[in-house]
Amino acid sequence: MATHSGSFHADDVFGVAVLAAVFPDHAIVRTRDAGALAAADFAVDVGGEWDPARGRFDHHQRGFDGARTRLEADGRTVPAEGYAGAGLVWREFGSTYVAQAARALGRELEAGTVAAIAADVDAALVRYLDLVDTGAADVAPGIFGISSQVALLNTTWLEEQGLGADALAALQLERFRQAMAFLGRSLERFVLRAIGQVLAADSVRRAERLFDGRVLLLADGGMPWTRVVVREMPQVQLVVYPESGRPQYQIRTVPAAEGTFASRIDLPRAWAGLRDQELVDVTGVADAVFCHLNLFIAGARSREGALRLAQLALDGAAGDTGEPGAPTR
Repeated sequence: MATHSGSFHADDVFGVAVLAAVFPDHAIVRTRDAGALAAADFAVDVGGEWDPARGRFDHHQRGFDGARTRLEADGRTVPAEGYAGAGLVWREFGSTYVAQAARALGRELEAGTVAAIAADVDAALVRYLDLVDTGAADVAPGIFGISSQVALLNTTWLEEQGLGADALAALQLERFRQAMAFLGRSLERFVLRAIGQVLAADSVRRAERLFDGRVLLLADGGMPWTRVVVREMPQVQLVVYPESGRPQYQIRTVPAAEGTFASRIDLPRAWAGLRDQELVDVTGVADAVFCHLNLFIAGARSREGALRLAQLALDGAAGDTGEPGAPTR
């Protein structure tokens, strides 16, 4: 598989990382030589062609108009974010990558589920790599974003001083592989979390509901529940679950919407920032441990203690009309 030589960017690094995961028996060539590109099974972000059937994934050529689509309120489908190398490769091999990751866990996902996870990865990660590469948006100013972190791995002019062409190419390939490892690991973790979320969904739906359905009690700690609860359980206000690796139960408020810090209810203001005996004195719960200053999570050492805190929070929610804590978590 080939990509361009010289400085690399997140879109070409990501595209090659995906192909390398899907086709582990590979060699990487960084070149702009037309003959070498023609001989490669895949060419990413170089070569002036977009032809998935032939493994060509470039977006720089004149006339390129590859773009995602968006459904408007009136039912029309219109072009959305344009593709760069990352999106072109993910468009073709994203579902294969996800299915392969699931099989590595011993799971076989339905095709629709695989496609949905691949679409989520595109929406949450890949399209932003493309937006930065095409100059359509600076989605993370400074060096905060993934694209900037990848760019930092390029060689500097100080490192390049005195190096011959072969030595420089070798150093740049080494840095490219480091960038691949960084992006590849980030992608792997994102996809594994998404698969876990899908596999946990039915367990979340079956979990016990208490206090007139306003509290969801999960049997396992670390289970991803937010999406299912926010989308499907409008009456649930608090979730109680055992803390992974510690003899403690947590009480979490339910976000008002996905991706927001605002909650359906806050924990009582009187608990804010209290720990141990201070929280015990205020709540009367003997094994209460803590409550976050911003009122979205609290804990107790026992299931019974956590449920008592949850009940107190529900009882106090209607009368707590003051301003909640600042939404900085």
